[in-house]
Amino acid sequence: MLVTTTENVAGREITETIGQVFGVVVRSRGMAGNIVASLRTILGGEIHEYTSLVEDTRRHAIDRLVMNARLMGADAAVMMRFDSGEIARMMNEVVAYGTAVRLAPE
Repeated sequence: MLVTTTENVAGREITETIGQVFGVVVRSRGMAGNIVASLRTILGGEIHEYTSLVEDTRRHAIDRLVMNARLMGADAAVMMRFDSGEIARMMNEVVAYGTAVRLAPE
């Protein structure tokens, strides 16, 4: 499954636009992780606990997008983007979304 942030795929032609596809993940860092991250803010710099959480969550959201695109019969998801938000100040929501398409060689 090809996932791209571009509208077109080099060497391929979009033969059918199937529709919108997305993958949603909601995660929360445990209390211990929040405490460690809070202590790191005193010193400044990167907060590795949150960087890891966001990277893992984005990968998981893309995996779900791919799974949903396959269920729709797509060959690819184009124009993929991320959106994120906070829920109840304790959880992070990440959505990977794009357009499910079928491809053919040009």
